[in-house]
Formats: sequence, structure tokens, C-alpha cells
Amino acid sequence: MRYLPKSDSQRAEMLRAMGVASVDQLFSSLPDAVRLKQPLNLPPAFSETALLGYFEACARENATDFTSFLGAGIYRHFIPLVIDHLISRAEFYTAYTPYQPEISQGTLQAIFEFQTLMCQLTGMEVANASMYDGATAMTESCLMAQRLTGRDQFLLAETVHPEYRDTLATYTRHLRFKTRTVAFAASGQLDPGDLNKKLNEKVAAVVVQSPNFFGNVESLEEIAEAVHQKGALLIVTVAEAISMGLLRPPGQPGAEGNPVADIVAGEGQSLGIPPGYGGPVLGFIATRDRNVRQMPGRLVGQTRDQSGRRGFVLTLSTREQHIRREKATSNICTNQSLCALMATIYMSLLGKQGLREVALQNLSKLNYAVERFKTVETVELLYPGPRFNEFVVRNKGRRKFSDKKLWKHKLIGGVPLKWFSRKMKNDELLCVTEQTPKEAIDQLVDLYKIG
Repeated sequence: MRYLPKSDSQRAEMLRAMGVASVDQLFSSLPDAVRLKQPLNLPPAFSETALLGYFEACARENATDFTSFLGAGIYRHFIPLVIDHLISRAEFYTAYTPYQPEISQGTLQAIFEFQTLMCQLTGMEVANASMYDGATAMTESCLMAQRLTGRDQFLLAETVHPEYRDTLATYTRHLRFKTRTVAFAASGQLDPGDLNKKLNEKVAAVVVQSPNFFGNVESLEEIAEAVHQKGALLIVTVAEAISMGLLRPPGQPGAEGNPVADIVAGEGQSLGIPPGYGGPVLGFIATRDRNVRQMPGRLVGQTRDQSGRRGFVLTLSTREQHIRREKATSNICTNQSLCALMATIYMSLLGKQGLREVALQNLSKLNYAVERFKTVETVELLYPGPRFNEFVVRNKGRRKFSDKKLWKHKLIGGVPLKWFSRKMKNDELLCVTEQTPKEAIDQLVDLYKIG
């Protein structure tokens, strides 16, 4: 968007319209003590040509052509160009909350389509109009489970993203809310023995992430059976939505026909949204029809008008800013409609087979990277359970090469797990997607071998 400054004649015209003679007169109600009496300490104004040149020079300082092995909740996938074209339409990127359905049909339909696609992706019966991000979606799903069960104890797998768990702790520190963690086994998956030891009739829900923070896929059917026997709910959080193109949807009944997840909450950034320095992103919640009254956020529904034409409305919108605010299920006042639109276009373009193909390409690159790292003597591959996209390596050498050494080769390493746990000071979480060139994987492995 270009910056178009106002001319002196335009400023004079605006002041006349307001009935004042000068800008000083416009702000005469402000006390002198709080008013700045001298110009701001800024350099002289640039011409438009000089200003564009300045910002182009700044942009050239950014690093380009790097291959990143960072993951941990934000992933780099191919984004079709048509997404950027469609979301740039003014009726989408300037749209706000669709309170007036009669003039918001396009926005409401886009949200309705998003809800439909998320139900198909997760195997659930109803999905809301999106949340802020995966961390708040998981947290809101826990609060939802508390309302549904009347219980206030929760079990969280240690392999749930640490920042998701921190968000839950921040939300609930002033509430009647008790959480305990469930350990993980040597496979990198939740330890069923520790789960059974801690699970009882006071637990409202068990929260697991799959694929989990280490990239391992959890045995959801086995976990669900133990959880449901105690009358608790199973909340499955998903940080890497592309995985659902290959794995059995968490909400779909298992092999025995029994329900698996009761609530699926997570992050949809992988579905056509660029990493963007960590945001904006897209949270989602999907659940069973019977739980819809306790679902946070908003729900767009489809109906018919008096002429029989299809129309869209806000069916549910129990938020704190509305008239019955004491009945609100969440204090989240908005949703990521533009990001939800990006995800909707992405899923519509790829379809079932396309999404599966992308997931298979991710799995193929992961398997290639794992096999290559097995050749590095100074590295131990941890958590051999089934994986998707991510894996953990432990440096057994005396020293680890610096990130600056990687940068010289236009590589960005993985996430040091010491950021989250002192026990993992030599561990690193590496991520590969379909966007990671095999040549870059080979180069990273060779650098590990050199040390």
C-alpha cells in the first residue's frame, strides 16, 4: 500500500470543513503541559523516489535463499499463488465481523466453507469459525471440557507443545483448574502406564498432541479407550495440520467403531499460510454436535430466505461482548477470518488426493533425512516411534558447531530443546517438509559429520 501524503491545500480544506483555522486550534483543548512544543527529532522528509529506494535497501539486508530446518509448530509448505490473489480482493481483506448477514453473505459463506472443510479434515461433526492460534484453541478446548464434565482435573501429555502448555497455565492460573503431566516413553509417545496410573473419575480430559512436539504419532485409539472408561474426554491437539492428509482423522471412529477424540483443537497455519515470523496464524476447534453449546467462538450456519434462496447467518455467537455476556463461553472477541479463507482456498485447491500427496511428500523427505542422519557417528536419533515431519537428534560429540557456521552455508538449524528443558541440553528438533531440498539435507548431514 502506497503512502500518499496530504498537500497543504488539502489540509487547509479539511480544517475549514471542521470550522477551525489551524491544527493548533484543533488541539487547543489539550493542556499546554502535555503538548510537544518543538518538531519531532526526525530526519528531513524523503521524496517518494528516495523513500522507495531507502526501503529497497533495507529489504536487501534480509537473508534470502536459506533452507530452514525449524518447525516446532510453524511450518513452511508450498503456497499456491492463487491464494494471495483471492485474499487480496477488497471485500475479503477489509471485512470485519459479519454482524449484518444480509450484507455479509460472501464472508459468511467463506467461513461456512471453512467449517465444513475442517469437519471433513478432523472427522468431527461441527467446527467453529476459527480461533487465534493453536495454543489458545487447545486452551479453550480444556475450558470447554471443564464445562461439559463439571470436573476440574486435567492430564496433559508431556509431548504437548511446551508453549501450548504455558498458554493453558496462563489462562487458568486464577481458575479452579488442576493439571498434571503424563510422561512419555522411550518411543517418544505417551506412556500408557503413567496414563493409567494418573487417570481417575475426577479427570475432565486428557490432552495429547499428534503428531506430538517431537514429531511422533500417538496411538490415539489405545489412549481413547482408557480415557473414556473413566468418563473423561479426549482432546487431541494438532500443530501440523498437513499430517491429517495421511493419518486417520482424530475424530473418526477407530477400528472397533468406538469414538476416538471428543474435541480436536489445533493450528491450521500449514494450510496455505506463510510462516510470517510466527504469525498471523489460525486456530481451530472441532467437536461432536452434542457439545456445540459449549464450543467457544462463533458458528456460521446455512439457511433459506423467504424466497427459498440459500443464505448464511451467525447461528451461534456466545461471546462476552454480546447482550448475554455472563453466558459467554470465551473472551475471544474475533476470529482469523482472512487466515481461515487462506486455509479454505488451500484445501479446496488440493482436495483429498492433493492433501494426501503433500503429506506423502513430507513423509518421504522425513524418512530420507532420518536415514541420512543414521550415518552420523556423533549423533543419536531419539524417539524411534512413527514420525511425521520432525525428529530429534542428540549430539554425542564434545562440541556442537555454531549456528553461524550453518548460516555461512545458507542453512538454519533446528530448535534447541534446551530452550524447553535442561534435560535436553544436547538435543535438537529438526523439521523437513516437501519444501526442503534433498541437497540441503545432505549438506546439513555433512556438516554434522565434520562437527
